Formats: sequence, C-alpha cells, structure tokens
Amino acid sequence: MKKLLYVLSISLFFSCHNQAQVNEKQQAVIDAEPVVVPLEDGKARAYFASGCFWCVEAVYESVKGVDEVINGYSGGYTEKPTYEASNTGRTGHAEAVEVIYDPEVVTFATLVDVYFGSQNPTQVNGQGPDRGSQYRSIIFYQDNDQKKIIEDKKAALAKELDATIAAEVYPFQKFWVGEDYHQNYERLHPNQGYIRNVSVPRLNRFKAKFPELLKEEEKH
Repeated sequence: MKKLLYVLSISLFFSCHNQAQVNEKQQAVIDAEPVVVPLEDGKARAYFASGCFWCVEAVYESVKGVDEVINGYSGGYTEKPTYEASNTGRTGHAEAVEVIYDPEVVTFATLVDVYFGSQNPTQVNGQGPDRGSQYRSIIFYQDNDQKKIIEDKKAALAKELDATIAAEVYPFQKFWVGEDYHQNYERLHPNQGYIRNVSVPRLNRFKAKFPELLKEEEKH
C-alpha cells in the first residue's frame, strides 16, 4: 500500500510539474498571433529551442546559408529574462536561438530539417543531460506557411518513428538576446567540459548525418 501511495504521489508531482508551464500567461503566448520578422539586408530570421543553446548555436552555425546565430530566450511570458531566472523554469521561456540566414541559399524548411535531425525528437522537457521546461523543444512560426511546414514535418517524423514528437509549435512573439558570455560559446570555449562531452558530440552527429548541408570549412 505504501508503495502504491508513493508511486501515485510521484506521478501526481510530475503531472503537476508538467502542467505548471502551461498556466494562463503561458496559454496566452501559445494562442497569440505570430509576429513576422521582416527581411533585413535580404536576410531572414528563424527561431528554435532545442535544449542547451550552446549546442544549438554550434549546429546552425555549421549550416551553409546561415550568417549568424544568437543565443537567448523565447516562448515565455516573463519580461527581460536572464539565464538565472530562466533556469528556475518559472519564466515560461526556453533557451532558444535566433538563426539569421540567406533564404536564397537555405530555406526555412531545411532549417526545420536541421532542427529535427540534430536532436532526440522524442525527449520531453530537455535534450540529453539538460532537463526542465527551460530546455524544452519549441519551433516558432511567423506565418501560416511556416506553421504548415513545421506541422507536416513533425507529423511525418512521428509516423516514421512511430512515436510522439516532443517539439511544441509556438507563434513567434519575441526573442530576448542572452548574456554576452553565452554567445559563440562553443567556438570560444572548445576545451570546456560540457562543450567537449555534450556539444561537440552532438554537433559531430549532425555533421555525419547531413554533410550536404555543411559550410565548406565545416566539412574538415
């Protein structure tokens, strides 16, 4: 009996924890109209959350057609989130990246392929060792065309894997740029423990899977 009560209490805890991120404020974000980010100097912007942003930044920066990747926070309801606040899991935000790219070279659809192809698409609330709603997977859309691309690819992947795909699909609202010390982290700190043991292996798995998408300098 005690064992049964323990199991039920644990189940209730995780149920409440998972529901906590979809409170009234979070639901308003999910239900909002998407914000379209206009082209600037011919460059478009796309937004993704997929675990630690150090890892995601390194992946997207290896893709030809991508000019720059910026680390930050998105998907939540808290104004001016910080790394410390985000790590509490109470801001609604996830660690995210802003991908600045040339749509004449790489399409949004391909960036979505990169997204799904560089993560464990079935892991809920995290990637690898990083766990919590601040590390959850989210793909942000800016219009109905992007939303359809995301939903079609998500459905196809679910069918292929015969599994539920964890990525949430959100209308883009705002991207909060992260602290300076988080930018270009993998490149500036190649010998840091997390980078060597988590980021680089994740990047190398992506490179092996999608060699045709890599910049020339990333192929060696």
